[in-house]
Amino acid sequence: MQNFTSVKDAYNIQNLVNEALLMKKTPYADKHIGKNRTLGLLFFNASLRTRLSTQKAAQNLGMEVMIMNVGADSWQLEMNEGVIMNGDKAEHISEAAAVVGSYCDIVGVRSFPGLVDRELDYSEQVLNQFLKYTGRPFLSLESATRHPLQSLTDLITINEFKTVERPKVVLTWAPHVKALPQCVPNSFSEWMNHADVDFTIAHPKGYELAPEFAGNAKICYDPKEAYEGADFIYAKNWSSYQDYGKILSSDPAWMVDAAKMSLTNNAKFMHCLPVRRNLVVADEVIDSPNSIVIQQAGNRVWAAQAVLKEMILTIMRTESPYLF
Repeated sequence: MQNFTSVKDAYNIQNLVNEALLMKKTPYADKHIGKNRTLGLLFFNASLRTRLSTQKAAQNLGMEVMIMNVGADSWQLEMNEGVIMNGDKAEHISEAAAVVGSYCDIVGVRSFPGLVDRELDYSEQVLNQFLKYTGRPFLSLESATRHPLQSLTDLITINEFKTVERPKVVLTWAPHVKALPQCVPNSFSEWMNHADVDFTIAHPKGYELAPEFAGNAKICYDPKEAYEGADFIYAKNWSSYQDYGKILSSDPAWMVDAAKMSLTNNAKFMHCLPVRRNLVVADEVIDSPNSIVIQQAGNRVWAAQAVLKEMILTIMRTESPYLF
């Protein structure tokens, strides 16, 4: 695995899931492979689980980790080509990314969309500029359109907790006070469409995801209908893709509550966190035995560790092909 930016970079999804679950049982078995290697993590926005879980995963593999909050710990970066840099950006991405690459064996970057210009956001400018200039294997810690480490984590968690061979998985929109990006629902949908699950996306009209992400999922505009017989309920808010970045509804009927959960097949509740209680999900659900949000968050370590191991092995094969 050279880079990890989407499900397309996972050669065998189920093998990656199995590797992560094995690492959960033996977290330090591969501690030797990261010795004398450095992971650089750059954050353009706030993080709790992504930052700590990726750092922990790298340390479990014996890696050194360097972390920087871009803009707060560094110069503001200019992403555009051919510009006259007479504004507030002191350093160009071409130099900054190349310098980071000279210090690190693997580079991870987390960025968010602006939710103003859909074409710009979906062009993945930040991700692609780092891919272009670091000269190192690249790990997406979230981008303008995807959050692959979270989605791999979600699939690991579903595999761990499923009670039927092909579970019904429902991604449901929920209300929020802010306009949030489509990264998590896009990525979750992309991974579920590659998994052996019965997948439904439920949301009010106007919140349809981009077709390339929704894929073959069943689309449902009635939350009660969507919940019927579900094995997993995954709640997440997102703003409109069509009316880009806009909040079209704040309907409280879409909050995950006990009444709707009672329609399911004793479903597990999932959310990527952080979550706004009694807006996205009622206390009675998130505090119930069927809530697996903490276990899900814990699995972020094993998802990152499985990916980093594959990336290190790819580096080792390049350096010493005669050993493999």
